[in-house]
Amino acid sequence: MRLSRQRRYILELLWEAQEHLSAREIYDELNQRGKKIGHTSVYQNLEALSEQGIIECVERSDGRLYGHLNRSHSHVNCLDTQKIIDIDIKLPDGVLKEVEARTGLKITDYRIDFFGKSD
Repeated sequence: MRLSRQRRYILELLWEAQEHLSAREIYDELNQRGKKIGHTSVYQNLEALSEQGIIECVERSDGRLYGHLNRSHSHVNCLDTQKIIDIDIKLPDGVLKEVEARTGLKITDYRIDFFGKSD
């Protein structure tokens, strides 16, 4: 995949932000920074980057959010702020073995979604 100017802008923003952003938020932030990029271009580049596994795309009921991580990880979803926090969790081997025994499948990867509220 060719690293165009627009793709570089998007990747730099996602890496710097270290959070999940909507296409609209990415578009708005890039244009506020003087990085002129069209709305359609943002959507097309986000789609291409996520299809290639370069960035993460999280499907939400209110739309897609994009993040800088492309490796396996879990999420903590804040029900108050709607923010998604990336977290690395390793399940105990006993849990994985139980899942394998119940399903007959060899677990090769997993992602856990946690949901919580602020104290």
